[in-house]
Amino acid sequence: MKGFLIIICGLAVLLSASTAVAQTGKTVQGMLRDDESRVVAGASVQLEGDKDTLGTSASPAGIFTFNNVKSETFTVKVSSLGFEPFARQFSFSPGQDKMTIPSFQLQGIANMLEEVIVDGVLTVQVKGDTVEYSTKDLKLREGALAEDALKRLQGVEVDKDGNVTAQGEQIARVRINGKDFFGGDVKTATQNLPANIIEKMQVIDDYGDMANLTGNRTGDSEKVLNIQIDPEYNKGQMATVRVGYGTEERFQTTGMWMGLTDKTQVSVLGNLNNMNANLFDFNTMGGGARRRMGGGGGRGGSGGMWGGSDGITKVGSIGLNVRHDFSDKLKVYGSYSFGRDDNNTQTQSFTEYIGQNMGVDSDQDNNSIRTNHRMEANVEWNISEKDYLKLTPQFGFNKNDLNNLDSSIFYLNNVLDYTQMQTQLNGSNAPRYGISGLYNRRLNDKGRNFFINFNYDNAVSENDYNQILDRLIYDPNNQDQEIGEIYEQTIREAQNKSWNAGTSVSYTEPLGENSRMELTYDFNINDYDNFDRQNGFDRDGNPIANGVDAAAVLNYSYDYDYAFTSHRVGANYSYDKDKIKYSIGAAVQPTVLSGNAYNASESAAIDRKNFNIIPIARFEYRFSRQSNITFNYSARASEPGVSQILPFEVSTNRTSTTIGNPNLDPEFQHSGRIRFRSGDFQKGKTFFATINANLTTDKIVSFNKRYPVEGDGIYQEVRYLNESEPVYSVNSFYHLGRSLKDKTYNIMYMGSANYNKNIAYIAEDPDALEGDKNVTNNTVLMQGLFFRYTPSENLEISPGARYSYNITKSSLPQYSQGNVSSFSPTLIGSVNITPTTIFGADVSKTFNKGYRATENPFIVNTYIEQRLLKGQRGTIRLQAFDLLDQQININRTVGDILTDSRTNRLGRYFMLTFTFRFQKFSGMNPFQEESGPRGMRRPRM
Repeated sequence: MKGFLIIICGLAVLLSASTAVAQTGKTVQGMLRDDESRVVAGASVQLEGDKDTLGTSASPAGIFTFNNVKSETFTVKVSSLGFEPFARQFSFSPGQDKMTIPSFQLQGIANMLEEVIVDGVLTVQVKGDTVEYSTKDLKLREGALAEDALKRLQGVEVDKDGNVTAQGEQIARVRINGKDFFGGDVKTATQNLPANIIEKMQVIDDYGDMANLTGNRTGDSEKVLNIQIDPEYNKGQMATVRVGYGTEERFQTTGMWMGLTDKTQVSVLGNLNNMNANLFDFNTMGGGARRRMGGGGGRGGSGGMWGGSDGITKVGSIGLNVRHDFSDKLKVYGSYSFGRDDNNTQTQSFTEYIGQNMGVDSDQDNNSIRTNHRMEANVEWNISEKDYLKLTPQFGFNKNDLNNLDSSIFYLNNVLDYTQMQTQLNGSNAPRYGISGLYNRRLNDKGRNFFINFNYDNAVSENDYNQILDRLIYDPNNQDQEIGEIYEQTIREAQNKSWNAGTSVSYTEPLGENSRMELTYDFNINDYDNFDRQNGFDRDGNPIANGVDAAAVLNYSYDYDYAFTSHRVGANYSYDKDKIKYSIGAAVQPTVLSGNAYNASESAAIDRKNFNIIPIARFEYRFSRQSNITFNYSARASEPGVSQILPFEVSTNRTSTTIGNPNLDPEFQHSGRIRFRSGDFQKGKTFFATINANLTTDKIVSFNKRYPVEGDGIYQEVRYLNESEPVYSVNSFYHLGRSLKDKTYNIMYMGSANYNKNIAYIAEDPDALEGDKNVTNNTVLMQGLFFRYTPSENLEISPGARYSYNITKSSLPQYSQGNVSSFSPTLIGSVNITPTTIFGADVSKTFNKGYRATENPFIVNTYIEQRLLKGQRGTIRLQAFDLLDQQININRTVGDILTDSRTNRLGRYFMLTFTFRFQKFSGMNPFQEESGPRGMRRPRM
């Protein structure tokens, strides 16, 4: 690996050096316009001659320039989405060193590009799978962030935790100028980038690098946000520093610096606070060159953005993101992020074992300290006009220390059965590394293409557990009887090694002007090698001997290794013309799940083979430039998890046991998606609707046994099996938006209807070989109505309301559950009292119904800020968070077990902050008033 990276870096240095030497030659310059004499910006322009192959992009004024041209005769080629390709040959006159070409006139393609002009400003373009928004005409205050701009876009929603959804789907990754920023972290970009440097935002249905290079779309897409920086800000730097202190000893120190040139971008972010405001999401890894097919055991971090919304978290983090273009052919970018968060969460819950007259009151105090490192790099090399190579190495390390205390009271038939104190001290280390790559070769200009990519990921998770169960057992029939006791301490060590490797090959052959045939092969393997050791001890620290009933459960040593391998061979036919685009075909996928599990006295072989035939289907119909409907089908097989396949008892105490099933088949999931998009962007009308449906065969479901044992209390045993009945889910979303009077008035009406079918088997007999089948049908309905009034950047008023209704029905009457609902009106607003004084408020009330312990929090956040210093570079803000001190989280989980929980969150505090910001771009005065961003995110209100 090290030698390989040294070679790549050496090639980069050589190529950049050769570029620096070649600084002599001639100059070619020209301008691009469309058939209505409007400037065409951002188009791709190439110059090809016997001695040259040069590429550039048209500037915002439509101008392109080539320096160091060596060929006397050359061809200029222009390509831009929405326009017909253009090519023309030119020659230098004898002695001529500079050529200025008259304006090229590009011809638009019907039904390909939709652009809207509002007061001379480009607002929206619809380009196939991309919706592109210009941000120049948005009414934003000076100092607004990218997140503030996103809130003004039709079909885009940003919740109070900063999560971004577009057209009903969550944004999975963020790019800046087409490249991953801090591994694709969404909030890291949206809550730190100033809005004034952004030229446009693109919401893309991304199907991966292969689709981007070849146009062949397979599988499911993910929503990606691409932020394009205004070329005016491509040279310069910006910085923001914020410090704050408040009541309850709340503090915040954040900083950001970004420097940009035409070829280099460097960003540094730092953050230290105790307000649950994490800087990075370590569950996000960059897209790389190949989308991983699963496996790799624990590549994701042990903590997400904010360290979770619950509890109180102390956060420290720092990160570096670098991008450098050595030449038009060689580009390198990547990032390193470090984060440490210390979270304390207190949870009160009531769990009801429906139909069995069992219930548990529980209080948990959980402390988790997580440390995460993440580093990745990307090397993109346009070897020639026809050859492209991308390599993406990645590295990560996660460390997690957990201290949890759980105090609970168990009731049987509404009578006290036992009390229990359970403590857990767990520690884990999880290093990981991997590399992915792709190579694409255009075999001719008519669509013949060869593509190959690969990935390899390796991860190790080492876990140490120290857990104590202290249970006091009562006699439900005679509470005056002597109290029984269970005391068990378990020391456990587990190691999970895993690696994942795969490759995909695609060959495309054109069959005509509008059609082509594609042949594909995909190979993937997930390999696991694990061991699990545990020993039990009594209250005095003595080992629990073999003669004690608990010994067989508490003392064990297991080793197990297995692999899941799949091959997929397919062919599909694609057609694309005018209003219709479709792909049809089929693939075959044999899979093998094989391995062994064993302990000192017994072993089990794992050997399962499956064969699947997978249809391939994608269809798109364009009703008009602004309206289209698409359908996409995909399918995949998924192997069982480690705990589901191990055929031995695994338990930290005798009362709770998990036993896997080595005969499990992999699940196979069919997925279909219909997306409809329509509207009149010029009149401010938008409509998006999506329906997703999933059907899973051989679904892996649980078989749960719960039964009382005299003198010990309740025992629980979990097993797994494949369900013969198909399991399915349907999710739908729609958004209807209307803007009036140049976006002064905005109305958004949205809703969703989600249905999930879940199956579990339940038994109360410890000797039962099969349980009662319980089918749980869960439906969640949501409706929302929001209004925004923004007559200018100095005033914004946004009232709204959201209603959700959760319906759960079970096939077994005794397991029926109550329905819950929630109604949440909100009001968000801000106003300039003076040109430099701003007052803002965020008010919300939640009405919950159907929970066991109902809480209806009324949350009031408010602030007042004063701008000062030259160019309003400084800001003093006084903020009040949760004035009424009612912040709480209520949650319900459904199934054969119903749990209502309340969890602590950041409560009332007041904070005073000072922010200083600086910008200097392209010779602009760093203190001129109109160039100042706010920079780092404000504390979440």
